[in-house]
Amino acid sequence: MAEERTDGKPADGTESHDPDFPEAFLSFMRQGWRDTSLPVGPRPEVPHHAKRRAALSAAFPGETLVIPTGTEKVRANDTDHPFRPGSDFAYLTGDHEPDSVLVLRPNGSGHDATLFMRPRSSRETDEFFRSRHGELWVGRRHTLVEKSTELGLATEDLSALDGALARMAPGRTRVLRGFDQRVDAAVRPWDGPREEGQPGRDRELAIAIAELKLVKDEWEVAQLQEAVDATVRGFEDVARALPADRGVSERLLEGIFALRARHDGNDVGYGSIVGAGEHATILHWVHNHGATRPGELLLMDMGVENRNLYTADVTRVLPVDGRFTPLQRQVYDAVYAAQQAGIDAIRPGVAFRDVHLTSMRVLAEALKDLGLLPVSVDEAMDPASTVYRRWTLHGTSHMLGIDVHDCSNARKEKYRDGALGEGYVLTVEPGLYFQPEDELVPEELRGIGVRIEDDILVTATGSVNLSAGLPRRSDEVETWLAEQREAGPRLPG
Repeated sequence: MAEERTDGKPADGTESHDPDFPEAFLSFMRQGWRDTSLPVGPRPEVPHHAKRRAALSAAFPGETLVIPTGTEKVRANDTDHPFRPGSDFAYLTGDHEPDSVLVLRPNGSGHDATLFMRPRSSRETDEFFRSRHGELWVGRRHTLVEKSTELGLATEDLSALDGALARMAPGRTRVLRGFDQRVDAAVRPWDGPREEGQPGRDRELAIAIAELKLVKDEWEVAQLQEAVDATVRGFEDVARALPADRGVSERLLEGIFALRARHDGNDVGYGSIVGAGEHATILHWVHNHGATRPGELLLMDMGVENRNLYTADVTRVLPVDGRFTPLQRQVYDAVYAAQQAGIDAIRPGVAFRDVHLTSMRVLAEALKDLGLLPVSVDEAMDPASTVYRRWTLHGTSHMLGIDVHDCSNARKEKYRDGALGEGYVLTVEPGLYFQPEDELVPEELRGIGVRIEDDILVTATGSVNLSAGLPRRSDEVETWLAEQREAGPRLPG
């Protein structure tokens, strides 16, 4: 593929401030290097990725499918954000390198899969020491053969992609758009209805991949359990460092969890929410510039993304000084009861929406007991009213997998308005949030926010809580927090 960046940076990987090297230095750098090979073998997950590609192939017989992973994104000037591959691309290939593109070409009985990738920079050019892609700057990349061996995929040099794209018929080609501007520009969208900015035919490709992702196989469930187990350890790390008698910054606690995520996985699965006191009432609080205070609550919504990019998503609320006040416990126990009701409702065939409504009725009843609902519980639950949502706002569940909000391109009838199936993994995370400025609640409630979130696998007969390693009941949370503090801080090992 012809080198062309879309961020204004030189395509050859050099920078304007790079020095002009003298020929004597260049000549010296080009000699005396021993070649190396990477000790690669087929990854154990290769059959799982092949199975997914086969399912996608069956959905689009006779059509060419193009799935890019995306490019590096500039953070500031000549520094990039850490690259995280496109989820759909990673789901189909297992590859984590930037700029790569998966192409599925019809072959009469299915599709031939080819991975277009940037291969290693050999010593035949100066790229290995002069370019931002060079091995002396970023490390050894795979050769085409090495990558093919590792992933069980045919590979071609990325430089050949332009020609391959030019030969694709628009009416028989679908592109996963929005990930690589070069690919989007190279394949003209086929005329048709547009949804969410994508041509209808391309939108159908995104939908098909999302709906394949709804059902997790045994390998994916194991990946999620690994991510959850690391998340449990991360919560333990934070609890062991949380003082009962003085405040510490939210960012300290965020950093402690991030250390576990980087050590035991790839990274955090999303920006950690560490909300002390009234910050717990802000649903997506990610500034984390506050501090804990004894006597208040601490809400933490955090998840480790494992090395295969599957992520946990867990929320716990801790009493900073070790014990809930009676009012804090009343709110916490109401949220716990709502969450347990939602979890108990989960089984194959149950409407996704009914899990939410089950939890919400329990919360509405709790709000009535607190004297907050201006109407009856039944009236509050009426779709024409839903006034109870003033204090809860968000949905109870979302799908979980290789994205923290997985399968978001699935059709409503398969997801939001659909029924749960065996192998689905979803969160259950009701919450109550009493804003500090809310004059419709008693002053003593203002600034209290509670959410409890767990990751639930739908089984043939019901469900399994993958994050059961962290306690949920208020008395168990107090005991667990005391045990962690007694054990003392630790480094990942």
